[in-house]
Amino acid sequence: MIRFDQVSVTYEGAAHPSLRDADFTLPEGELTLLVGPSGVGKSTLLGAVSGLVPHFTGGTLRGRVTVAGRDTRTHRPRELADVVGTVGQDPRAHFVTDVVEDELAYGMESLGLPPAVMRRRVEETLDLLGLNELRDRPIATLSGGQQQRVAIGSVLTTHPKVLVLDEPTSALDPAAAEEVLAVLQRLVHDLGTTVLMAEHRLERVVQYADRVLLLPSPGEPPRLGTPADIMAVSPVHPPVVSLGRLAGWSPLPLSVRDARRHAPTLRARLSTQGYGGGAPGTGSGAEPLETEKGRGGEQLRAAAPTAPAPAPTPTPRPGLLARLTARSRRGPGDAISGSGTPAADAPATAATATALHIRRARAEVLHDVNLTVAPGETIALMGRNGAGKSTLLAALTGTLAPTTGQVTVGGRTPHRTPPPEMVRRVGLVPQDPRDLLYADTVAAECAAADADAGAAAGTCRALVSALLPDVPDGTHPRDLSEGQRLTLALALVLTGRPALLLLDEPTRGLDYAAKARLVETLRALAADGHAIVLATHDVELAAELAHRVVVLAGGEIVADGPTAEVVVSSPAFAPQVAKILAPGHWLTVSQVAAALQDPEATP
Repeated sequence: MIRFDQVSVTYEGAAHPSLRDADFTLPEGELTLLVGPSGVGKSTLLGAVSGLVPHFTGGTLRGRVTVAGRDTRTHRPRELADVVGTVGQDPRAHFVTDVVEDELAYGMESLGLPPAVMRRRVEETLDLLGLNELRDRPIATLSGGQQQRVAIGSVLTTHPKVLVLDEPTSALDPAAAEEVLAVLQRLVHDLGTTVLMAEHRLERVVQYADRVLLLPSPGEPPRLGTPADIMAVSPVHPPVVSLGRLAGWSPLPLSVRDARRHAPTLRARLSTQGYGGGAPGTGSGAEPLETEKGRGGEQLRAAAPTAPAPAPTPTPRPGLLARLTARSRRGPGDAISGSGTPAADAPATAATATALHIRRARAEVLHDVNLTVAPGETIALMGRNGAGKSTLLAALTGTLAPTTGQVTVGGRTPHRTPPPEMVRRVGLVPQDPRDLLYADTVAAECAAADADAGAAAGTCRALVSALLPDVPDGTHPRDLSEGQRLTLALALVLTGRPALLLLDEPTRGLDYAAKARLVETLRALAADGHAIVLATHDVELAAELAHRVVVLAGGEIVADGPTAEVVVSSPAFAPQVAKILAPGHWLTVSQVAAALQDPEATP
């Protein structure tokens, strides 16, 4: 169905090809997972299938790509539209109309399908993806995850023979991601659709793949094989594979179910070392939890609030923050002092929300939200798409005013405080990093960030170099991958050294190595006294980084407590290691590795 014959792609001005010597065949009716580190050419490979490369992106394509017998060199994207359906990393760039139902119908209208067929397929797709309640909603009012489902649905309605998907679950909550993957499996198994999908969150998708196509590093040709064979050698792999490698399991498990068959021996080893029961990192003296009954359900809260509990993962290498931000320390004017402890005039709490209600149009988006964020604390906001996570972050930045209730950040009311006064108190990295990027080069973005924050020249560039190696100053932000743009936006926000850092889906588009660098940076910021609140569907990130997890549902807080207590008790939000090693409260591979290497250490 898809054939690459010695394909190489070189963009104008590039010293080396973005894709080199791709030579493989993907048969009809299989789901192939495209994996590899950021920046190795995955999006370029996907674009070559749809014809966007080189007809839309420019550059030079050598070799031959055929899809359903059509040569993409001689068939432009519009001549492949009845065969290939494409969903890119950014769903907003995909939309043509303003309303959900119209967007689902647009592709079929372009192909000239009869109205009766269009109506039937729209209804089928609304039900398949759980979009029926959103059918009349303006797309601009939807959450990022809801927009992603609409983008996928608008492609499914045309019934293409080939589906090309770039990070299709990156903005979806775990339940919605499973629904989308189940739909894709049904298309593959029942209709013979060929699916080529790039995804960084391999823990969600690798068990569904028939084949895995690996791009190991820039300049290396792709490798195609079975999931088990490729995961054994891949530089990127999910936690279940990492745990299997650590424990020496053979064959390597690809799913939680497979891993649990191997797990009794590992659980026994951990229990003989004294780690069989309670939550790692808390020991037998973990704080008891009280249960509060509220309108939205139960809330788990520590019985006696204290300073944030230790992060549930090993302490990062000391001195990281000093190396990243040494040139941005400004002395007594900073909310956080250079010693890594709060300044004398810093407030006892970084942020609070009290009886917060927010309405948009006729809908109440947040209802009676009470939240306190302490300096040095990292909180993960979790919940299904549309639960109110991004709205809560907007209230903390002051871009949305409370309908009723109160929000304070650094002792100020955000929506009543001029933005220049808030820049050192709160910073937000939004879901779409392009909202913060407006200059023509990385160097210009950094210079503007230094000026806006009143930081020394070179402060932002030092952060970019640490977080995003090997990106030249002259690179245009639009030429970066989605993950690279997000990391650049993070560096811009960190230049101001805000006491409260907010991140909305910070791991979208990031591979495991980039996520590890992000985790190390955020840990160092928390150790330096910064408060961090991140809205995420990445359960592995929450397990690795967060002190507390706050779960939102229907605009209300339904759970709030230590990470180990909240995520282990939830089938939807439990990380892979927790599911494999239950009933022990293990969260990450690094905890298990530390315990096996040093039985006296606390994981």
